[in-house]
Amino acid sequence: MNADLADLNAFVAVARAGGFRDAARRSGRSASALSDAVRRLESQLGVRLLNRTTRSVMPTEAGRRLLERLTPALSEVESALDVVNTFRDRPAGTLKLNVPISVARLVLPSIVPPFLEAYPDIRLEVVAEESFVDLLAAGCDAGIRYDERLEQDMIAVPIGPRTQRFAVAAAPAYLDRHGRPLHPRDLLSHACLRGRFPSGALATWEFERDGETVTVDPTGPLIVGLGGAAELSVDAAVGGIGIVTLFEDWLLPFFERGDLEPVLEDWWPRFSGPFLYYPGRRLVPAPLRAFVDFVKENNRYPGDLS
Repeated sequence: MNADLADLNAFVAVARAGGFRDAARRSGRSASALSDAVRRLESQLGVRLLNRTTRSVMPTEAGRRLLERLTPALSEVESALDVVNTFRDRPAGTLKLNVPISVARLVLPSIVPPFLEAYPDIRLEVVAEESFVDLLAAGCDAGIRYDERLEQDMIAVPIGPRTQRFAVAAAPAYLDRHGRPLHPRDLLSHACLRGRFPSGALATWEFERDGETVTVDPTGPLIVGLGGAAELSVDAAVGGIGIVTLFEDWLLPFFERGDLEPVLEDWWPRFSGPFLYYPGRRLVPAPLRAFVDFVKENNRYPGDLS
């Protein structure tokens, strides 16, 4: 049985996206064309691959089994076709990255414009989310994460600042009204703006100074999802609602304008910067190889604290 490769790709796109419209936006094909392709494939195979409702599209058991086998197989096909790229004067194709929102905001802006200028035939797609994903299952070539979240079978390349800090801040007016904390435990009597991980757990606040580590679990009037809603907590802090903690580079413009004041700066914890990572078991596509080489040659970050 010789299923059409385009129809197989259409099925994978719809199954990953959870719907024809989202798959159409991501793939550049129309929703009707994707629907026709999946219908042809189901007719050819003689089984239903997708359960369709007015609200969602979910793979059937047969569809899940097929998706599991197709994902690595299609990746290998893409890698095989990408070999042709080595005969081009300039690498071409699509590079899809999965990154945290903080990286999209703080690291990539200094890298992406010069990279795309150097490689005009490469199209870069960036998916920003906080949860850790299976790169191949998500259809991504590479990701960016911090070292504690990297899998052992991945190749990791430093990207961005090699040392970062979490900063703590509040509006001067808030601190004038409620006092300035002198020790991390003082935060237990303050209004603190908290963040929640995608897992549902609240992020604890960690501090360190002269070898001493202090972890506190403060309370406050606002909890936001880490990443996408972080800007709301900053706005609330600027408005005098409470104390916020976030990447130092994220809060730096607010410090410079005087909208926020550093709190407990001697206690701000340092941590290692992010890494670009990708599977080491497969041929590296030409766009990804170009990006890796570009990062290695140009990873001079002006805000590096090391």
